[in-house]
Amino acid sequence: MKWQQRKRFITRRGLIYSLVLCLFILGLGGVGFWILEPTAITLSDGLWLAFTTAATVGYGDIVPSTHASRVFSVLVVLLGLAVLSLVTASVAAMFVEVEERQIERDLMHEIGALRVEVRSLHDELREFQALRNAP
Repeated sequence: MKWQQRKRFITRRGLIYSLVLCLFILGLGGVGFWILEPTAITLSDGLWLAFTTAATVGYGDIVPSTHASRVFSVLVVLLGLAVLSLVTASVAAMFVEVEERQIERDLMHEIGALRVEVRSLHDELREFQALRNAP
């Protein structure tokens, strides 16, 4: 496998891993809030609270009201920020990779043109030296 293909695979795989980790943490947070928070009556309420807490949005429709759910929300915020940052970084890396490949192609094209020009100058120099040394 070429290096560029490996790099693209690793970048995409990193995004997939980050998204899976994000979903896992949000799911775990949802279950945790469902168990700890009395206002989160359904699992979907717990998931919603986990998402709004991890994303630091905090709409206020459901808020942690017990000490245990508040401590848990601190953990969800810290983990959520870390994992959402990983997802954002993975997406940004994919965009940068596309730009990087175009720059690399342009540079390789320029290097090829410079090699042709250097060969041409080398040939001209040989011809000039041959004419200069001729009787």
